[in-house]
Amino acid sequence: TTMRARLLGFGSIEIDGTEYAHDVLIDGGKVRKRNKALSKPFRGSLGHTPLSMAEDIPWGGHQLIVGTGVDGALPVLPDVQQEAARRGITLVALPTDEACELVESLDQRDVRAILHITC
Repeated sequence: TTMRARLLGFGSIEIDGTEYAHDVLIDGGKVRKRNKALSKPFRGSLGHTPLSMAEDIPWGGHQLIVGTGVDGALPVLPDVQQEAARRGITLVALPTDEACELVESLDQRDVRAILHITC
């Protein structure tokens, strides 16, 4: 089975009929809130809180989908890219509306994603 995922607009996403007003993680079909506060110390000069290894990243599959926001502005730190490469996981970072399309194309058991719903 596949998951239904769509970005409703800035700050709002719908996964399988449930609306979320915060960033989400999808780990093998289970949805939970992204704790981006863990990456706040890395914000620095980036202008946005990035995705960093400080967060709980769902590494379990063959690929990790990162929805980089409405405008694609979420920075993904090099340590996340390096860890994905070390684990042999394809890191796919693209604007969240496109990331939702990719989520919908996969079996939900294969979905590992972090979806950012602002910027």
